[in-house]
Amino acid sequence: MTQAPARRRTGRRQHDREIVALAVPAFGALVAEPLFLMADTAIVGHLGTAQLAGLGVASALLMTAVSVFVFLAYATTAAVARRVGAGDLPSAIRQGMDGIWLALLLGAAVVAVALPTAPHLVDLFGASEAAAPYAITYLRISVLGIPAMLVVLAATGVLRGLQDTRTPLYVAIAGFVVNGALNAGLVYGADLGIAGSAWGTVIAQCGMAAVYLVVVLRGARKHGASLRPDAAGIRASAQAGVPLLVRTLSLRAILMIATAVAARLGDADIAAHQIILSLWSLLAFALDAIAIAGQAIIGRYLGAGDAQGARDACRRMVEWGIAVGVVLGVLVVISRPAFLPLFTSDPAVKDVALPALIIVALSQPISGIVFVLDGVLMGAGDGPYLAWAMLITLVVFTPVALLVPVLGGGLTALWATMTLMMTVRMLTLWLRTRSGAWIVTGATR
Repeated sequence: MTQAPARRRTGRRQHDREIVALAVPAFGALVAEPLFLMADTAIVGHLGTAQLAGLGVASALLMTAVSVFVFLAYATTAAVARRVGAGDLPSAIRQGMDGIWLALLLGAAVVAVALPTAPHLVDLFGASEAAAPYAITYLRISVLGIPAMLVVLAATGVLRGLQDTRTPLYVAIAGFVVNGALNAGLVYGADLGIAGSAWGTVIAQCGMAAVYLVVVLRGARKHGASLRPDAAGIRASAQAGVPLLVRTLSLRAILMIATAVAARLGDADIAAHQIILSLWSLLAFALDAIAIAGQAIIGRYLGAGDAQGARDACRRMVEWGIAVGVVLGVLVVISRPAFLPLFTSDPAVKDVALPALIIVALSQPISGIVFVLDGVLMGAGDGPYLAWAMLITLVVFTPVALLVPVLGGGLTALWATMTLMMTVRMLTLWLRTRSGAWIVTGATR
């Protein structure tokens, strides 16, 4: 009778150690892009409300361009982790190299499309006449860094699958420091305005990609994995990523719709929305650090054929997600008076942002569950279900969000709608994990 509880306590402690060992370093790497954006927001925000509104529109487009290809990290993490669990390191790294080559090809395609269409993309978001020129300038420069960011995603996925989240942490810290220094120097020292902020971020992103490539290439040589592009492997990586691409496009569509609605509420609303979205992204990545640990741990357990270990790890990570969500919500409430002045001195923007921040704080425990379960299913390679679940969420969210300007409530109502979106995601993911259909063991799904 006493042995079973003791075994459960031992199992929980083991899972806790694994989660902490992977999640804490993963947090640093995950927040790199949101921290870049928050640094840009803080620096550009003091140039003026029009500049901040322009950054809000451009950054939403840029985050979409990068985030739609986040499967380069997530699918690679799951595939590599499964092969690690099965004891096949050369095959694991070869899988990652295919993802890196795919990242370079996709990055070049994004740049080719985004540069000439920048004015039209900004116009689609309903940017005001004052904000549009700043949005176009920032977008056209920053898009040059997208190939580097996609390489970072793919290489990070390789390292996570190998159960290494420390290297991404070190690279992220260095990148953030360089980005902040360059932005401040180019915006104010060189007097380049919003263009200086964009150039600083591009340079930092390229430096991060270079470091990741050196680390991954060394690992490939050590284990005898080929560095040459393999057409069949690249196609396989792309095919495996299609369901996650659909899932991410649906999520980005939700965020773009929210930004478009905020832009039509007025410059103060879109500026406040940009600040809140920057914070929301940072909080989301903090919660996703547990999910990243989940991807690596779940993939490894399933690759080793340990279905019960995968179930136990999933349950423990959900408990972590709820607890961390509660803590983050409390921190948001407490830090509100000190947080907003970092990004704007406009009283109108502060007045709009304050009540919306309360909504964000209350939704954090829900977000904790969502991100953890999302990571668990990604680690299991359950991409098709994730795609359908996010499409359902998009269908529910869109009409409600579009009614906000008609029914009133402003930015607070818009962020209440965002909470509805997260609740729908939580329900769809919970139903899948409870069913057990995601548990498929072996080196490949």
